[in-house]
Amino acid sequence: MGQLITNWVTSGGTIAVLLLMAINACGIPFPSEVTMPLAGYFAATGRLNVVAVVLAGAGGNLIGSLVAYGLARRFGRPLLLGPGRRVGISPSHLDLADRWFARFGYPAVFFGRFLPVVTTYISFPAGLARLQPVAFAVLTFAGALVWCSALTALGYAVGANYDKVSGPIGKAAIVLAVLVVIGLVVWYVRGRRSRARAAATERSAS
Repeated sequence: MGQLITNWVTSGGTIAVLLLMAINACGIPFPSEVTMPLAGYFAATGRLNVVAVVLAGAGGNLIGSLVAYGLARRFGRPLLLGPGRRVGISPSHLDLADRWFARFGYPAVFFGRFLPVVTTYISFPAGLARLQPVAFAVLTFAGALVWCSALTALGYAVGANYDKVSGPIGKAAIVLAVLVVIGLVVWYVRGRRSRARAAATERSAS
């Protein structure tokens, strides 16, 4: 995924940023956490304009969010959990976004732009709830503008100081990879033990 996004942004520039952010906001997970820092890095090296990058990211997010909002408002969950499954939409994704939206309402549209996964799917429950379209668009663009600015600034800072940060980043990546592997092993072992206990309980009950 990261390599694909890199290739698209390298060849397509700000247009690719706009399209990737629009696709992500439609529920197809091309994560903004990869797209925008990468574009910011390219801006630091002179290949892209930093203001254009931020506006393309926020604009793409708005376009994709309006598409997702409109589909959910018009067709509802049957479309999202039917054909939507083919592009990566799952019940767990919608349930997470539903809970966030049910808890916070209108502010969820703004603050949901700052949360992984939620940002990709928050437009669907907003459409299902028939949120006022103008308010939805304004909150979406405002949240996306803040989020895209922050991620772009992060990538820009790395690009501008690459020689200084490349070493620490490489070491941090190794540590993170080790922690992820340990976490997966723990999760797998605990899952097996839980299933074994459940099976033992069923046998004793029968």
